[in-house]
Amino acid sequence: MATSTYNIVQLVGTSDVSWEDAAKRAVETASGSLRDIRVAEVTRLDMTIEKGKVKLYRARVNISFKYEEEKAKKKK
Repeated sequence: MATSTYNIVQLVGTSDVSWEDAAKRAVETASGSLRDIRVAEVTRLDMTIEKGKVKLYRARVNISFKYEEEKAKKKK
């Protein structure tokens, strides 16, 4: 079995619909600029409240993607 190394970034997705939609938006947005995303872990859920009502659902998501060793070597 080959070993791998992964980078992890933390993002916050938002939605006026649900926490699930907020997490999904974070992953889908990240996939536009990150390649080879492997895992997304929701680490925190919260909401913003305005006038006693939920205004926005927020999901903090750790996203891991494969570290590209060749690119790292070229930067040295």
